[in-house]
This record gives sequence, C-alpha cells and structure tokens, in this order.
Amino acid sequence: MLARDTILPDVLISTPQVHPDERGSFAEWFKTSEFIELTGYPFGVEQANVSVSREGVIRGLHFAELPPGQAKWVHCAAGTILDVIVDIRSGSPTFGKHTTVELSAENRKSVFVPDGFAHGFAAITDATVMYLTTAEYNPVVEHGINPFDPTLNIAWPAGMDILSEKDRFAPAFQDFVERELLPDYETAVETAAEMRALWADAEDNA
Repeated sequence: MLARDTILPDVLISTPQVHPDERGSFAEWFKTSEFIELTGYPFGVEQANVSVSREGVIRGLHFAELPPGQAKWVHCAAGTILDVIVDIRSGSPTFGKHTTVELSAENRKSVFVPDGFAHGFAAITDATVMYLTTAEYNPVVEHGINPFDPTLNIAWPAGMDILSEKDRFAPAFQDFVERELLPDYETAVETAAEMRALWADAEDNA
C-alpha cells in the first residue's frame, strides 16, 4: 500500500504486503502502477545506489538544486534506520518542516522523497539502504545542510555521532535561505505538473 505522509503530503510511504513461507519471504519494494496512481507520472530511474552504514551513522541532510532535481525512493534492506525528510522548498506551506519514518528489514517500508526536499537518515543498527534516484549524482548541483541545525529541530536518536566531515561541518539551513540557494516551491509544483502532462500525453498517444 502506498500512502501520503500526514505531515508532508508530497512524501509517500510504501508499506508492502509481505508473503512469508518456509523458504523465507517475498515483498514488492517498488511498483510503478501504485506510484502513478498517487502522483500522476512514473518514477524515472536514472541511478540505483546501495549504502552500507554502521550503527550510529548519520548521512545527510542532502538535496539537489531544482532544476535539475533528484527525487529518491529509499528502502532499508538490512537493519533499521530513521529516515528524515525536510521540506526546503522556499514558499511552501510546510517550509522547514520535517517528517521521520522508521525503515527496516522487518517492516519493509519504503519512502518517496520528492524534488525540493532534503533527505538524510540515522543508522539505528548496522544497516544497508538501497535507493533509486531520478537523476544521476552531480556534485555541482548537490548540497548538504547540517543535520544538527537547531532551527530544523530534528530529534535524532541518541548516540548518532558518526558522520563524514562534509556532513558534520555542512552549512546551516539559514545560510541557504540567505543565499537563495533552496529549491522554489512554485518551480517544484510546475515541474510535477509538467511530468503529469507529459505522462498523460504519452498515454493518450500510446
């Protein structure tokens, strides 16, 4: 089942049906038809990543400029993480707000992080995270916000103290606000509308 987050409605949370048997179990961690049903356009995969993290690691908060943007579909294949998504779209009704979702090998949940949002996670245990992205990694348009920025008020689990130097000393959220480097809400809305229109045209001409 794919549903909208209650705090950030553009964020989608997938809770799949798990089919266990004597061999183990099976579950679908991404399904195009369900995604299109809620968004009106397909998730165009351009890159697939695997991240292996030790217990106590924080990765993020990362975001891409818009355009070009980079949406993500995040899944925890082993262990448990606390996934954090922040709406950083300037002008958004939920600007600066965040939501958290526990993803684990046990609950099999996945999260869709749209264009214009910052993303990060904390490894509650040793964890393997797989994620699909709609654009290839481009360091020129990628940025990082300090995950401990007090203005974001993110309640990270205790003991999360293993970070890269880049993430630990990333700029504060307000720095991006003042430099006008954050994604724009209207641009994000227009981008999504364009993708819906393109998909509708493709379906009509199929």
